Amino acid sequence: MKHLVTCLLLGFFCLPLAAQDTSVIVDHHKFTLPQAVVQSKLDYAAILRRIKNDTTFYKAFRTLRIIEYSSYNYIRIPDKKGNTKATYNSTTKQHRIDGCRTTEVVQQQTTGDFFDSKGNYNYTTAEMYAGLFFTKGKICGEDNIVTGTVLTTSGKSGMEKHKEQLKMLFFNPGRKVPGIPFIGNKLDLYDEDAYNLYDYRLDFISYKGSYAYVFSIKPKEDLGFFQRGNIVVDEMTTWFDYNTMEVLARNYKLSYKAGVYDFDVDMEVEMTRIDGLLVPKILRYKGNFGILFKKKERGEFTATLFDFKK
Repeated sequence: MKHLVTCLLLGFFCLPLAAQDTSVIVDHHKFTLPQAVVQSKLDYAAILRRIKNDTTFYKAFRTLRIIEYSSYNYIRIPDKKGNTKATYNSTTKQHRIDGCRTTEVVQQQTTGDFFDSKGNYNYTTAEMYAGLFFTKGKICGEDNIVTGTVLTTSGKSGMEKHKEQLKMLFFNPGRKVPGIPFIGNKLDLYDEDAYNLYDYRLDFISYKGSYAYVFSIKPKEDLGFFQRGNIVVDEMTTWFDYNTMEVLARNYKLSYKAGVYDFDVDMEVEMTRIDGLLVPKILRYKGNFGILFKKKERGEFTATLFDFKK
């Protein structure tokens, strides 16, 4: 592997610029690769298939259910002019004892109408954040198994269904989300229609003292007016560990305007390892979303996770 890494990096720096990129066909679809990757003995077809079927991103978040950690939490709710309506700052600790987890609020500060008079969240952004990182009371019997686990909106309706759809957007960007009129199918970056709309590129790079594959998906530059109307993913870039193929980081931008849904979301996630387990360490979110007959909500948050313990 070290020899392959050396050859790849030398190839990137030594090949003429005009020869750096080439197109290859994998499973009847076109991908762009640097010439050094194509000429290496790297099984890029297998790598691309593993990327398409990746579950490490979702598993990293499920792993947060079975460990202890601390978190700095920041949420801001701006109005349409960018002025701050409400904020939330806190430090929390997740404890896990006898297979059950609880959240301890070490310190907390809020401004504006972040909570209502009963202490409930006034904003869906806050509810989504709490669903990711906080518990209500004690939660037991969880695991981080993703095989056979499917995110679904089945049995949910109203706001609960909407929140589940947002989770699916968050954990499975680039996958179909059921139940969203006019949009759900357009989120699938791996169906036949998507390959006519997006460019797919695989690179091999130096990344934070090691090496990584970076896989990017962007809309084609020569799309017509009606084709651009089918674009939901403005950009998605994922860094994969070259050895384990685990997700190291992911940035993605989603946007769409239709009669029922209207959203513009920008997210960044960075991962780390604790005792061999992959977990998220930093999450940044900024976006807005609206549903027919409901007021558009704008929000942003940053979660900084640390002090992980198995």
